[in-house]
Amino acid sequence: MNICTNVHDRPILSSPEPLFFVSGQEEGLNDVQEVIKTEKAFPERRLRGVLEELSVGCSRFVTLANKDVNQAGRTKLDRERLKSCMREMDSMGQQAKQIRTQVKKNTIRDKLKLVQNFLQRLRFLADEPQHSIPDVFIWMMSNNKRIAYARIPSKDILYSIVDEETGKDCGKVKAVFLKLPGKKGFGPAGWTVQAKLELYLWLGLNKQRKDFLSGLPNGFEEIKSAKMGPCLHSVPPVSLVYNSKLLQVFQLRAHMYQARSLFAADSSGLSDPFARVFFSTHSQVTEVLSETLCPTWDQLLVFDDVELFGEASELRDDPPIIVVEIFDQDTVGKAEFIGRAFAKPTIKMCDEHYGPPRFPPQLEYYQIYRGNCTAGELLAAFELLQVGQGGIADLPSLEGPTDSERGPILPVPLGIRPVLSRYRIEVLFWGLRDLKRINLAQVDRPRVDIECAGRGVQSVLIQNYKKNPNFSILVKWFEVDLPENELLHPPLNIRVVDCRAFGRYILVGSHAVTSLRRFIYSTPDKTSNNWATAGAYTQVQDYIYLFVLFQQTEEESDKEKKKKKKKKKGGVEEEDETNERVLDWWSKYFASIETLKEVCLFYSRIFYLHLHMFLLMPSGNIFLPGFPDVYDKELDSEFGNFEDWLHTFNLYRGKAGDDDERTLDDDRIVGRFKGSLCMYKLPLSEEITRETGFDPSMGMFQSIPRNDPINVLVRVYVVRATDLHPADINGKADPYVVIKLGKSEIKDKENYISKQLNPVFGKSFDIEARFPMESMLTVSVYDWDLVGTDDLIGETKIDLENRFYSKYRATCGISSNYSVHGYNVWRDPMKPSQILAKLCKDGKIDGPHYGPGGKVKVANRIFQGPTEIEDENGLKKQTEEHLALTVLNHWEEIPRVGWKLVPEHVETRPLLNPDKPGIEQGRIEMWVDMFPMDMPAPGPAIDISPRKPKRYELRVIIWNTDEVILEDDDYFTGEKSSDIFVRGWLKGQQEDKQDTDVHYHSLTGEGNFNWRFVFPFDYLMAEEKIVISKKESMFSWDETEYKIPPRLTLQVWDADHFSADDFLGAIELDLNRFPRGAKTAKQCSLDMIRNEQELPTISIFKQKRVKGWWPFVARDENDEMELTGKVEAELHLVTAEEAEKCPVGLGRNEPDPLEKPNRPDTSLMWFLGPLKSIRYFIWHNYRWLILKIVLALLLLVMLGLFLYSMPGYLVKKLLGA
Repeated sequence: MNICTNVHDRPILSSPEPLFFVSGQEEGLNDVQEVIKTEKAFPERRLRGVLEELSVGCSRFVTLANKDVNQAGRTKLDRERLKSCMREMDSMGQQAKQIRTQVKKNTIRDKLKLVQNFLQRLRFLADEPQHSIPDVFIWMMSNNKRIAYARIPSKDILYSIVDEETGKDCGKVKAVFLKLPGKKGFGPAGWTVQAKLELYLWLGLNKQRKDFLSGLPNGFEEIKSAKMGPCLHSVPPVSLVYNSKLLQVFQLRAHMYQARSLFAADSSGLSDPFARVFFSTHSQVTEVLSETLCPTWDQLLVFDDVELFGEASELRDDPPIIVVEIFDQDTVGKAEFIGRAFAKPTIKMCDEHYGPPRFPPQLEYYQIYRGNCTAGELLAAFELLQVGQGGIADLPSLEGPTDSERGPILPVPLGIRPVLSRYRIEVLFWGLRDLKRINLAQVDRPRVDIECAGRGVQSVLIQNYKKNPNFSILVKWFEVDLPENELLHPPLNIRVVDCRAFGRYILVGSHAVTSLRRFIYSTPDKTSNNWATAGAYTQVQDYIYLFVLFQQTEEESDKEKKKKKKKKKGGVEEEDETNERVLDWWSKYFASIETLKEVCLFYSRIFYLHLHMFLLMPSGNIFLPGFPDVYDKELDSEFGNFEDWLHTFNLYRGKAGDDDERTLDDDRIVGRFKGSLCMYKLPLSEEITRETGFDPSMGMFQSIPRNDPINVLVRVYVVRATDLHPADINGKADPYVVIKLGKSEIKDKENYISKQLNPVFGKSFDIEARFPMESMLTVSVYDWDLVGTDDLIGETKIDLENRFYSKYRATCGISSNYSVHGYNVWRDPMKPSQILAKLCKDGKIDGPHYGPGGKVKVANRIFQGPTEIEDENGLKKQTEEHLALTVLNHWEEIPRVGWKLVPEHVETRPLLNPDKPGIEQGRIEMWVDMFPMDMPAPGPAIDISPRKPKRYELRVIIWNTDEVILEDDDYFTGEKSSDIFVRGWLKGQQEDKQDTDVHYHSLTGEGNFNWRFVFPFDYLMAEEKIVISKKESMFSWDETEYKIPPRLTLQVWDADHFSADDFLGAIELDLNRFPRGAKTAKQCSLDMIRNEQELPTISIFKQKRVKGWWPFVARDENDEMELTGKVEAELHLVTAEEAEKCPVGLGRNEPDPLEKPNRPDTSLMWFLGPLKSIRYFIWHNYRWLILKIVLALLLLVMLGLFLYSMPGYLVKKLLGA
């Protein structure tokens, strides 16, 4: 098929495209992944080659782009996009060079992820934001109706004189698959191929039209149109005729061996698959295999007389694509599409020898795709053999006869078929769990069928599933021939059927174990440190131990206590607050959290841990002794889901859903099969059977416990929840805990926590259960509602059975310290020495042997530890428990039987909601202890209830202020002054702020108050937080609890009568650590605030009473701190009991009133004392002026009287009156 378009002589591409590097990068990464998957040698070399190609390609791109950067006719978008591409490509080139030098065998997987990120960036750059050329559409018509189409991106067929800019399909014969148009093309109906076309496509400029047939395979002859238009000097030919003399004839051999993990197309959860192979114009199908997701066809499909066009060299370099489609055969209706795989054959020309290394071809895995998702893998090999002049007789013969039982079906030849060896597969049948109803009927008598490569074994029938879902016979085995190459092992199918009346068997569910590698038994290495796990894959972690034994003598303890005591003024001794009353389980918990480093250091002082013992993990986390390990994930993931010998296989039933239908595999789970597998080559050496204490009835499953029902006391500790999803309209929740195990359910609804998304529960719950019938623990968090039903926030489910029987001993965490009393009391009913003796007996190893000097010997290993323990009365006794506990904490070092035992811990589990699958609704911190009822009863549960805050009262006396800035101007005199008062409050209690009285008319910034503030508050000593409970609004049902740091805020203000008060400065003191006050006002400076981190700090909770000068600061116009005053204050902290015994009044009131301050006479209000105001504000400053004015007025009066009386007096004198 030929397509021609006339494009004017203008640049089609605005810049070199990063797309041309994508295809090479994808091929290189696929090669690396294939090498890693097949475990071939030196995958790091191939990855270095890919990085080298990427680096060189990026450099070439930048070079080409620099030449075109000033090309005319570009838009601003073109120029900016080119610059962005240049920056990104240059950056990727530099990073590729750097990563290339870091690629090693042990880091190849991490580096491969980085290179895949490069590929994603290249794809992003290759996607044009503005398409300049429309794509090419090819339609298939029938009766003038469009029934199928294909869309080809124009950039894939674009021609350029620069090879790097040429499209990957330009000038090549390409196979195109047509699909349905419109909405029909989406979903399963549109995934099937409607038609296959082979096209030769070329798109380029009109001036380059002479090159449009340059890539056409040799042998084609043009037949041009007889009539040519005047404008078309060169047009595509009307048709092409291939020279029959150059026609190549081939035979295709498709070796269809098997497929695995196919899509479940039937309601039973299985499929009836068959494969259809398309090549050129030929098509063949395999046989149909019933009810399997892992079919083994073992069938050879031969395609004779396959005619291909082109030269032999071209066909060998770029062979045609083989399409393999997998279908599900249905009794009624058409076959249903399962998936599609693509492959390229290995070509042999007639002049080549059929032999190694290329022939016979090796079986390879091809990914099967269903839409955009993977739907399994196909194991097959394809070879394309050229037929010479001698015909088919010259081709390699098809070895082996046809299978008489299967009819005229050719099996895969021996040269291609894997080399088989005899294996024995042992199956541990433990039990079935959570089986759902089938056809509305409950499962009553189930059975498990195991099948692999046509062989299998059946379990015994469970007579009554409700009473006991475990099997009576645990181990069975069968022998089967399997490939020596572990990658080619066929899947193992697990099917559960229910025996119904009249001998009917109904399929309950199935599971396909696609990879048997983890169940292959390999000979342990005796030279290994841990012989028991040497044959399995183990991740080695380098632990660094610093083990310093520190025993505190009574004299040292007395010295420490003396150091803790400090003398106060007046000779009264006061002991530090950090005493034993503070220590509880929460002390250990907070000290274990890495984020609370300050708290950790605080408690390390409390515990007197001077060089005691700590463990430095590879990640850098420090776990101190006696502290639980706080895991930020599930305990199961930390210990391999506790599948050390007992595995859980989910049973599936029902048709699998596609992405468009949003059906999850979890919805198809109809139950769980518990058991295990062990496969090994035959015969097994006598040494292995002797070392493992071979019991013929148990096979390789030696020393496993019995699976009889057992009564267990389950103790669940729920610490707290974090980041809960809001459940109320106010963005909060009222959470409470619900524990469910079997038919038992505990609702802690009465103790819901109001308006909290990070509630601290601190609860323990005891439930009696009977394993295995009641082994699935569900911990739920609900939101309490006043009206209506409570809403589920999230839940987590824990399989207790695997934990209970695990060799990791997850029944009760092993503490790093042994104590018989106090907050760190030993929880397990079995003492460390009893646990150690049981482990040694079960593992059949020598020990333990306790010796003098604090030593114990186990399996030729010697451990050391303390030998004394202190009882409740403080008396020290000799004990072996510390030595035994030391061995338990290092049990993984014991050869052959060593496992890491579960330590004392707190695990963090995600909360999920079934209505919102896959979305985490929060996290819950908890742990579970399990105690068999036939063992001694455990002690009472550890008290992890939330700490109750302690009531304190902070008394703050404001004595004086000094150097307060002056803000006001005097009405009469114009002098600077301030009407000073001090305001104070505790953070979180702003509504309870308190003010001193006003020191009026301060001319020097000095203020005298003698005023007392009283702030009662609740305080958590361990968390160093103030606890405040208050209602958010008048409509709130409950109070909300807040925890905030204890901070005292003091502010200085200038009082105004007819306007708002003026803020002058403030200081905020963290009551746990604040600088000590200066002794005098002169020593008080701004450096106390600026250098707060460098100055020594004190805590009011330790000091109890402190007095001094502190600076007031404020920000100026340049946002710099400036000194705005100084305050002399006294802080006195008392407990609620002490406050009740010695009460004080606010301000200067009773009881225990303070003296009135000795203020200057100028400190008054003019309208309350006008005479005093005249005296101090006018007479004091202007008395001489007033006297002068009075004298002048007297003189003026006398002069006036003189002038007034002088004329009359003169007249009298003159007249002689």
